Amino acid sequence: MKSRENAAGEACFFTITTAVLAGLCLAVAPTEVRAMQDEDVLENRTSLAWMRFDDDGRQEYKGVRYRWLGDGDITLHVDVAPDPSHVFAFRWGAKNDQRDAALRICGEKIDLHHGGYEGFRWFIVPVPKKAKGSAYTLHLVAGSRSPAFFAEIRLLAPGDVGSVALSRRSHRMTAKFGIRTRPHPFPERRARWEAEVSRRPGTSDTVEERRFLRAATNGVRANEQFFRCRRFVDGWLRHADRKTGLIPRNLGRDKGIWNAQDAAADNYPFMVLTCALTDRPMFEGRMLDMLRTETRLTSRLGRLPDTWSFAKQAFQSEKPDLSGIIFGGSEYVKDGLLPLTEWLGPSPWSERMLGIVDDLWKHAPIETPYGRIPSTNVEVNGEMLQALSRIYWMTGEARFFEYAKRLGDYYLLGDHHPTRDFSSLRLRDHGCEIVSGLSELYAAVHFADPKRKKAYREPIHAIFDRILEIGRNEHGLLYNTINPRAGTTGRGLCDTWGYNYNGVYTVYLLDGTETYRDAVRKGLGNLNAHYKDFAWGGRSVLADEYADSIEGALNLFNREPIPSAAAWLDTEIRNMWAHQTTDGVVEGWHGDGNSARTS
Repeated sequence: MKSRENAAGEACFFTITTAVLAGLCLAVAPTEVRAMQDEDVLENRTSLAWMRFDDDGRQEYKGVRYRWLGDGDITLHVDVAPDPSHVFAFRWGAKNDQRDAALRICGEKIDLHHGGYEGFRWFIVPVPKKAKGSAYTLHLVAGSRSPAFFAEIRLLAPGDVGSVALSRRSHRMTAKFGIRTRPHPFPERRARWEAEVSRRPGTSDTVEERRFLRAATNGVRANEQFFRCRRFVDGWLRHADRKTGLIPRNLGRDKGIWNAQDAAADNYPFMVLTCALTDRPMFEGRMLDMLRTETRLTSRLGRLPDTWSFAKQAFQSEKPDLSGIIFGGSEYVKDGLLPLTEWLGPSPWSERMLGIVDDLWKHAPIETPYGRIPSTNVEVNGEMLQALSRIYWMTGEARFFEYAKRLGDYYLLGDHHPTRDFSSLRLRDHGCEIVSGLSELYAAVHFADPKRKKAYREPIHAIFDRILEIGRNEHGLLYNTINPRAGTTGRGLCDTWGYNYNGVYTVYLLDGTETYRDAVRKGLGNLNAHYKDFAWGGRSVLADEYADSIEGALNLFNREPIPSAAAWLDTEIRNMWAHQTTDGVVEGWHGDGNSARTS
């Protein structure tokens, strides 16, 4: 691993020409700097001042800590006199999207737009010729579209003005961070939702009256959740494709497609669930129509869905990609159709679920000593383990149990054990599914196949013992990733900690392993003291992370009702909804549905 000093030094060895710099200076004239194609922008320049957001960055992406303007503005003071030969270099982040910021350098405004890649690249902003004073003042605020995020800012001068050590976090640059406040989307209801419910006139302080007050308070809180969920449905339906009625994947990039793993799995099902609870005509009308349309249009391999283009009114790709179709179908089943079925019971949505599951196994392409399986992807197989275990209990049909045991044998009895054979086990989304999935199969064999349960006992305990040994911080929360063979962890805490602990607690319930229960209680008990307003996993999309973390805590709180965890839940659900806009849309991507799911 490179030291930070060496890595920072290597980042400096790029090239810039006078012509390029002149072109950049011209770009400032219309108060807008566009993305540069060349990354070789730092060579032959000296860093006069810098700041990295190693400590101040609340979030992390691609292993790099950063500061996101969505969390609030940044004011920088740079103890260097302005000079038109200087440039500021931003180590600018992107997630295959464009990011925006409004920058003022000594009062001179420049609009910044950059991105279209994954990770971080240097972005150069020349100092305006009008910048004056004895020191620089920079003010950065979020742009009108996607707020920018960056890991480091440097002030560069031409030439070599002496050796400068880049090992320190900052040099001649200090920062103040503002807190971004959003207007309440429903001000006419805010006072009612946030008011304390008072005792009824003429009543005394009795046990009965206290229970009434508690019920009344919970009623107000429930009203807020249902109202927000219903507005979320309205917000997304306004963006539905006019011809098909299907919702798009996202409202920015990919607005022109419907897909199974995102639009169908994460967003649409919780529009259905919301309408089932709040608007039966909508539930029985438009929501059901969307299911029928999706089934008719997007089923490509038997009943397996594929991505649909609104512009083409046809499949997005000319040829089907089996692995992609299997992934999408698995996501749709586990994340969307399964929770709907658990609430609704038998319905057109459960029929769609069973059809997709049957065809996932009909087309399963991977040969193993235990029979064919759909994938080697732990997310797909973990989702299948969860879905099959539950569907077996729902239907009593042995084939679903046999499919699940095929996967269980592959991971627990073969050479794909998650903590003995993996060099990396992801405990956050897109990896944690295997942990919960194996625990759910373990519950199924406990009751329905005791012989296999005996074979699974040691390998399943080995998984959870290793996760608890190396995967927790001092408060009992879980890291994003672990290397179970080396005993090391990645940076950042996962928002899916509760889903992993759901597996831990399942095994405690079956086998009575008290250390597993103790681990769950420790994590729950530390939430209110240490994890209010916490940026789970260090990502810039926060509502979805709140949703997963809150829901994981709710699942566990149902079994271990620790009072401080209840207080934390009441606080954090407001943080989750703080991103919702007046039209009901939360953040404008497929993760919006998860806010409704958790509520």
